[in-house]
Amino acid sequence: MPHANEVPGTAGATEAILVTGATGNVGRAVVEALLNAGKTVRAAGRDRDAVRKMFGDRVEAVSLDFTDPSTWTATFSGVRQMFLLRPPQLGKPKKQMLPALEFARRQGVEQIVFLSLQDAEKNKVVPHAAIESWLRTSGISWTFVRASFFHQNLSTTHLMDIRDRNELVVPAGSGATAFVDAEDVGAVAAAALLDPHTYSNKALTVTGDEALTYERIVQILTSELGRPIRYAQPGAIRYALHARRRLLMPWTMVLVTLAIYTTARMGMAAGLTQTVRDVLGRDPISFAQFAHRERGIWTPQSNRGHLPS
Repeated sequence: MPHANEVPGTAGATEAILVTGATGNVGRAVVEALLNAGKTVRAAGRDRDAVRKMFGDRVEAVSLDFTDPSTWTATFSGVRQMFLLRPPQLGKPKKQMLPALEFARRQGVEQIVFLSLQDAEKNKVVPHAAIESWLRTSGISWTFVRASFFHQNLSTTHLMDIRDRNELVVPAGSGATAFVDAEDVGAVAAAALLDPHTYSNKALTVTGDEALTYERIVQILTSELGRPIRYAQPGAIRYALHARRRLLMPWTMVLVTLAIYTTARMGMAAGLTQTVRDVLGRDPISFAQFAHRERGIWTPQSNRGHLPS
């Protein structure tokens, strides 16, 4: 087992790299980047069939439930490097995730690249902070990929509001938010796995080039979709009820997103970095590029095929 300041050597170079949350937006990007680099990938998800459907025989597909020890051996055995994503429904990491990570350490995992949040070190309310704290003292070489607010949250979490109700309901006020594309975050995480010596025991905050208000976000969506999208600005209680009842979020996710939006409303979510450019050598994907690329997903079913060119 390496010391906290050591990184995995070349002994594990031909072994599979484990990617958890492999079918999600970031996990999928990590898998594809590693495969493109010629690496063997063990791709883990709650549903192994879904992993196989997405990647075919290009990966070793496994089923992983952090709360079910019967899934741990097949997932972690023989793995030295892994990408770690916290499932959003697991809001109590000390109980629901750390036992699995302790098991992974005993199985020989030497490097973990963890998908965290921008400013997680300052926000002890978010579950990511507890995982970061454990990793720092684990003896495992760690890299924190602290992502700002994902573009993809608007095409997943807030999809129904935008697509079906022509509105975006978040309690962020007029505060600006640093957005980032999941493709960029996944590529940065993969780079840390491909070059562990360079990124050992470092925190990388990954953002795009722009800090945008949600008023600006709906202006871009309005222009791209050809119909008016309204920015609603509820208070904390009304947002929490809306997120739970209309967006069907579990309460743990409601509280995490409320904390994130409150940070934005207070003007604390606008910080930008050069990480994408420094690590990947290219410009980050802008929100306008993302909106154009994904515009079909916000189009009501009855209007599919009638998008403006």
